[in-house]
Amino acid sequence: MWGDGTAIRAFTYVSDLVDGIYVLMQSDLEGPVNIGSPEYVTVDELVATVIEVSGKRIHVKHVPGPVGVQARNFSNARIQSLGWEARVSLREGIERTYAWIEQQVKAMREKG
Repeated sequence: MWGDGTAIRAFTYVSDLVDGIYVLMQSDLEGPVNIGSPEYVTVDELVATVIEVSGKRIHVKHVPGPVGVQARNFSNARIQSLGWEARVSLREGIERTYAWIEQQVKAMREKG
């Protein structure tokens, strides 16, 4: 992985984003609104979660390379003022996505 794994990010599951966009479209809010999860993790924590969900043993190697900004600071206050909040945790989103990818790979292997 590029960098030392300490960069901090937030990931939002697609169904939460769609719900947030719908709520926003039904509102009178104007201007920029951040729709995102307040669950912050380091890149190392993200990778560890994916490895744990996969059930695989993977050695992570950090290599020098671009990592972007160390952390982003944003507020969800405007979208939360409409009663919206992310419902799918990072782990649950990874579990859902990993299972879906496994199904796709299995289906492709069966065809091929």
